[in-house]
Amino acid sequence: MVYLTRVEHFNAAHKLYNPSWTREKNDEVFGKCANENWHGHNFELFVTVKGKPDPDTGFIVDAKWLSRIVKDSIIEKLDHRNLNLDVDFMRGKMCSIENLVTGIWEELAPLMPGGVQLHCLKLVETPRIYVEYYGA
Repeated sequence: MVYLTRVEHFNAAHKLYNPSWTREKNDEVFGKCANENWHGHNFELFVTVKGKPDPDTGFIVDAKWLSRIVKDSIIEKLDHRNLNLDVDFMRGKMCSIENLVTGIWEELAPLMPGGVQLHCLKLVETPRIYVEYYGA
């Protein structure tokens, strides 16, 4: 099995806030991330796919195609957006990095061509915080 990773970048704002909690409880649990005026991150998204190389091209997937599909289906929805308010697949969810990476997976996985599987997503929120997701 061969693994190919494409890296994309996006900037987005969000807020961690549970509306069923008091302001004090949100501040206690989420700290600055509960800021009522939002906060932002410069995210890095690593999209890793796996498959067997095609005998005619040597590719498991055309890297240009992968770049285009990630940009069109994910980056365009997320870049310079408010993740809580502007992103359809985040509506009604707590806007944590864990839920965001799961939502990205659910958007991308069905778009993979035959013989290629989404293997892993790595989403870097800060230089010291990132998540990896390998599907359900």
